[in-house]
Amino acid sequence: MSKKINVVSDQMTTSRRLKAIMSGSIGNLVEWYDWYAYSAFSIYFAPVFFPQSDSTVQLLNTAGIFAVGFLMRPIGGWLFGSLADRVGRKFSMTLSVLLMSLGSLLIALTPSYESIGVLAPILLLIARLLQGLSVGGEYGTSATYLSEMATAKHRGFFSSFQYVTLIGGQLIALGIQLVMQKLFLTEDQMHEWGWRVPFFIGAVLSLVALYLRSHMEETNEFKIIKNTNEETVKKKSGSLRELMRHKKSLGIVVGLTLGGTIAFYTYSTYMQKFLVNTVHLSKDDSTLVTFLSLLIFALIQPVFGLLSDKIGRKPLLLAFGILGTLATYPLLSAVAGASEKWEAFGYIMIALIIVSGYTSINAVVKAELFPTEIRALGVGFPYSVTVAIFGGTAEYIALWFKNVGHETYFYWYVTGCIFISLIVYSFMKDTRKTSTFGDTND
Repeated sequence: MSKKINVVSDQMTTSRRLKAIMSGSIGNLVEWYDWYAYSAFSIYFAPVFFPQSDSTVQLLNTAGIFAVGFLMRPIGGWLFGSLADRVGRKFSMTLSVLLMSLGSLLIALTPSYESIGVLAPILLLIARLLQGLSVGGEYGTSATYLSEMATAKHRGFFSSFQYVTLIGGQLIALGIQLVMQKLFLTEDQMHEWGWRVPFFIGAVLSLVALYLRSHMEETNEFKIIKNTNEETVKKKSGSLRELMRHKKSLGIVVGLTLGGTIAFYTYSTYMQKFLVNTVHLSKDDSTLVTFLSLLIFALIQPVFGLLSDKIGRKPLLLAFGILGTLATYPLLSAVAGASEKWEAFGYIMIALIIVSGYTSINAVVKAELFPTEIRALGVGFPYSVTVAIFGGTAEYIALWFKNVGHETYFYWYVTGCIFISLIVYSFMKDTRKTSTFGDTND
């Protein structure tokens, strides 16, 4: 009875809920901008930290540090997920964005290899480890926050904004790159010092996000757990031991994420380098194609999220699994053989529409699998482990296959991972119908 009273007495108005979702989303946008700025500008700063190598090896080295940053994400998923379930979603999200700011500032200030020798790539590595820790906690906590702030009828729609802002972060990074390339700096200036500018911008934006998040409201779902008098519930909150009792849900998160994260990183983060290194587009053209394709990709996420609220989550996942399995090799081969930028753009857009069946709803599906007291940990930790192993290494594996002369092997690798996820999608239940949410916002 007491729980019901607490829920009713703290009902949110639509304006309060939208303000909270917007604050959480903007913070997410800034976090992912900082994360993706590394990938977007690595084509310029790779020689600064790894000189005297051919272009593929330089990219391979920076991709290796990009992948190592992902190894911190499981730790971040565990640490910030536990904090979110024990202390609060708001506290965890505020702390993570502060850590991201420190990582960006360190990259911006790190001298070149010529100035300080091997210490330069070491500092770059430390910065990426800090950012990996931060973004590892960001995903699970923000997915939980947006899902809990939304109403049951529109949970898929509002949760899709996590990937809108995730992709938006990459778009801002690419947009800044385009403006710098086209209007302000020569290519030599971009290589010499221009690449540092976006990391200074990221550090400043993180402080803005920090302010917004410090004024966010906490979710009703967490307040109920926080205010309960049941000690057993409080002990379960954020407990890794308690999480291990939900083995089936953990397995679903891993299987759900496997194919989706590899497909996403292939067509977003890696595609810019693929267009330069394999398709042989100019750096300017590859940035433009990547920017426009990701802009459309971001805009269609809410459409797919809204569709999931109408027909369920499972049909969208199945569509991604089937089409991804059948079309990945032909699409990547077509992009590789494209004769000009707009042809490549068309093939990439087809691929991203297919991937939207996963990206638009994966956060809400994971959130709907776990009870409130371990939801942030349940969403963030297994997801981060899977992304660290597969998503974070996708770019490195692709470049490695290219370097040894078997680039098309990577196409089959992506296909196989999506097929494994398809098997999981086929046997899992539709989480819209089996959601663990108490629907405290309805």
